[in-house]
Formats: sequence, structure tokens, C-alpha cells
Amino acid sequence: MKKAQRALISVSDKSGIVDFARSLSELGIAILSTGGTAKLLEKEGVAVTEVSAHTGFPEMLEGRVKTLHPKIHAGLLARRDSAAHMRTLREAGIDPIDIVVVNLYPFQATVADPDCRLEDAIENIDIGGPTLLRAAAKNHTDVVVVVDPADYPTVLGELRGGGIVGDATRLALAKKVFAHTAAYDGAISNYLSALDDSGERAEYPAVLNLQFHKLQAMRYGENPHQSAAFYRDARPVEGSLAGYRQLQGKELSYNNVADADAAWEAVKSFADPACVIIKHANPCGAATADQLPAAYQKAFKTDPVSAFGGILAFNRALDRETAEAIGRQFAEVIIAPRVEPEAREFLATKQNLRVLEVPISHLAQAHDFKRVGGGLLVQSTDAATAQRTDMKVVSKKAPTEAQWADLLFAWQVAKYVKSNAIVFCGNGMTLGVGAGQMSRVDSARIASIKAQNAGLSLAGSVAASDAFFPFRDGLDVVVDAGAIAVIQPGGSVRDAEVIAAADERGVAMVFTGMRHFRH
Repeated sequence: MKKAQRALISVSDKSGIVDFARSLSELGIAILSTGGTAKLLEKEGVAVTEVSAHTGFPEMLEGRVKTLHPKIHAGLLARRDSAAHMRTLREAGIDPIDIVVVNLYPFQATVADPDCRLEDAIENIDIGGPTLLRAAAKNHTDVVVVVDPADYPTVLGELRGGGIVGDATRLALAKKVFAHTAAYDGAISNYLSALDDSGERAEYPAVLNLQFHKLQAMRYGENPHQSAAFYRDARPVEGSLAGYRQLQGKELSYNNVADADAAWEAVKSFADPACVIIKHANPCGAATADQLPAAYQKAFKTDPVSAFGGILAFNRALDRETAEAIGRQFAEVIIAPRVEPEAREFLATKQNLRVLEVPISHLAQAHDFKRVGGGLLVQSTDAATAQRTDMKVVSKKAPTEAQWADLLFAWQVAKYVKSNAIVFCGNGMTLGVGAGQMSRVDSARIASIKAQNAGLSLAGSVAASDAFFPFRDGLDVVVDAGAIAVIQPGGSVRDAEVIAAADERGVAMVFTGMRHFRH
């Protein structure tokens, strides 16, 4: 590859472009540009030639046609190692273009506005930009193509080091371009295919395009005979697990990531200092307290056996005292928004323990996805939380204020337990968790057995059910175990029978009007 002599710059996002263009000019590279970019560079004293002057053809159709010209695209697509290509350029009086710096009209930002009109969306579909990018990326062996301002320093560094951008960098930049244009076209398709004949926009498009970027390959999947990789959403939600920073420990496994996500989503839903311990995608212990060490101790008490090898998540900075308490058990992963230096020092002695920092945020991703044979299920995320003011006491006996606190806590935990879910709680901690059974009665019995095995009394506890009791038998099991207040969605055809059973047993019952199935 020869030293670059000519660059074409046309950007919507102008961050950093003046300094970048000025640096190219100082390296002796001639600048071609269009419209607003050319005006900005001229204003800032950067020597620039308008594309229309270069092609001898004016911009037309209100700027829709600027760079769609053979003098531009032949200059990009000509192979420098082809004598025939270069002879054609000379005969046509066309100069090669060695660098392309382009980013696109803000289509995604435009259609993110729920009031966006179709006309505005259409006008923000870039035509010339993707064409330039794809042409340059196709010929990346001879052309440097830059779509991301974050790559300006890398390109300048290599140009200053010898006037040439290396093969590996040019290929990496081309890969980024094709991923970018694919995402751009995917966003256009998602928007347009969501419109009905009247122009109303549906939540779910007729054609769904998704893009994810690989974070890491994994040694194997759920089982050693399965391969796996971890991908991050191209537009991740702030505070999601994919934004983790690993401070120490072995590489994360497929199951580590799945369980860590369950732990993180659960723990960040609590306002008070909280600890959630996950085993096989289910909370085996959860608690809140005034201080983090107490929250951990309470969560651990729920099921010390299952906590062995579990995933521990905290919604506050991990301190030394909590780290030392954790050190007395075997854990696979610890997650916190921050790990204090003293805690890091202590945990560093456990070389295999994976310690992650994830910025905490209560934003939720818009949709969940579940792969099925030959297809994909898409649903809005279960981000809704029933408030106490939305709930209804349906029994003759009303919960006390202390019971209300535990009922709301139990309801929050039940949301993250696989269905059918029954959760016993008391004093801001889980006492017994029954998860994933085909029968709600069996989940209730298992939760009671787990509490007994942990040496925890259910006398005076509260219980949460993620969905309604279809018969009174499930209620009888939790009351027999010691619960004196129950929270459930309601909505069964036998609600009256279950409410009568609650009154017969002298317990308080609250209906939330909202269920939390988790499959």
C-alpha cells in the first residue's frame, strides 16, 4: 500500500473531526468533503475541496445526491495492484481516494422519538454514506475506512509512524464498517416493518433484526460437549451484566454468566442494602439489612448447603467485613457495583474466585428473547412492580405493618424464582424457597422442607406465590408450615374458595393483581 494522498470526509457526528482532518492535512493528505462538514472544516482553517468541485458535478436534489458519482466510487474501488484498474483511472482522469471518513444520518436517534413522523424517518435514511462505506470497506486492502470517531487516534498514530495504515488495522476497520451498516439497515427494516397501513407503529416489527457483539468465547456451554460464546447487545442498557469488569479469578463460564445475570437483576431491584445468592438460576437466599454484612449473613442462613458454589450479588460497594464473611464459604462469582480496596486485597488470596464490578442502574432492557426450535419468542421485560397502593387485602384479617414489609420483600424475591414459586420470608430475609415445580403444592412443601433443613422456623412467617393458588390446598400447606400472611396475584376462578380458606385459617391475604411467571 502506498502512502495516503487523498481523504474523503463526510460526517453527521462531527465530534473530533476538525482535529482529525487538520492532522491529515498536516501529513500532506488532501481533503475532499461535502456540505456541512466542508463548511465546518473551512471555518476552522482546514484546506478542503468540495466534492462537487472534484467531480465537476453539483450537489442536487437538496443534497440527496452528492457523492454518488463515478469519480468518487472509481477512486475508491480501483484495485491498486491491478494495472488495468489503474490505467482506467488515468484514462478517465480519476484520482484514487485512500481514506474515507464517514458516519451516517442519525436514523436510530430519529426513530427513537415515539412521535417521529414517517417523513422524518425517511429523510434520515442515509444513501450516500453507506455506499461510500461499503465501497471503501470492500477495497480495504487499498483504502482506510473510518466510521467511528474512537478510531481517529489509531489511524493517525499509524499514519504518523510511516504514512501507512497497517493491514490488520484496515481489516479491523472494514469489519467495523460492515457491522455498522448492517445494524443501520437493520434499524431501518425494524422501523418500517413495524408500521401498519395507517402508519401506526407496532411494538414488534414484521421483520426483526438484532445485533450482538462477541465479548468472549467460552470453554464450553451448559455442558462440556457444547460450545458457547458470550455476546453483548450492540446497544446495551446501562448497568446490565454485559458491562461487567472482572477484577480477578478464572474466566467466566456459560453457567456463571447465566446465574450472574439472575443474581444481578434480582439484587439491584432492592433499595436497601441487599444480598442475593443464586444457584442454578434461582435465589437460594436473599435478604436486606441496614448494613451489607448483615444482609449477607441473613441470605446465607436461608440455605447454606445450596449457597456452596453459588453466585453472590450485592447492591452496595463490597467492604472488607463482608468480603471476610464471604471468605468462609466457597463461591463461584461475586458481583457488586464496586469492590473496596481492602476487600479486593482480601479476596485476592482466593485466586479462582471470580470478582466482578458492574455499574448499578435501575434501567431495564426493553425486551427479553427466548430461542425456540426454528424461531424466537420476544416479550417486553418483566420490569413492572406492583406497589402497595395497587394491592388489595382480600381477607378479613389485615397484615400488620411488619408483615406488610415482609410481604413486599417476599413478592420481590418471588419475581426472580422459577415458576412455580413459593417463598417464605421473615424479618427481611428468605426462610425457604420452593422453585420450578410442576405443582404449586410441591413448591410449597419443598420451601418448607428447605427451611427445616436450614434450622429456620416458619412460625409467624409470610409467604409469596408468583401466581394464584388454583385450589386451597397450596394455601393450607403454607399455613400449616407456619405462615400467617400470604401474598399472591389472585385471578383464579376459585379465588372465593381460597379467600374463605384464609379466613378460616385466620391468616391475612393480599392480592397483587399481577403475576410473575419465570420460565
